[in-house]
Amino acid sequence: MASDVAMGKRFDAAMFDIYRRAKSEAKYNATVFLKMLNDRGGLETAKFLINADKQSDGFTALHLAGRLDLTVEAMIIEDARWHSLFSPDEIAKAKRRLQLNGYTPR
Repeated sequence: MASDVAMGKRFDAAMFDIYRRAKSEAKYNATVFLKMLNDRGGLETAKFLINADKQSDGFTALHLAGRLDLTVEAMIIEDARWHSLFSPDEIAKAKRRLQLNGYTPR
């Protein structure tokens, strides 16, 4: 249980980190994403975005900026630490969304 809480805190921190990096590196101020993080927490925000029928406006903005590496989908796919937080279907959805937009996960 304690390790689950610690993992959740690390995931939250990673989500806030991609927000900060998108703002500084891609000049994208993801205010809606930040509000979601503050209201829902990192894991619920990630699951909401991944399970949405269409990609978010933030995903599209980062795609246009050439920075899909800063998306929630890429963060989850490219770091095996987070895989246990998501179902195989959610991981497949995230990977598919990246691939459909021409991004090959590392």
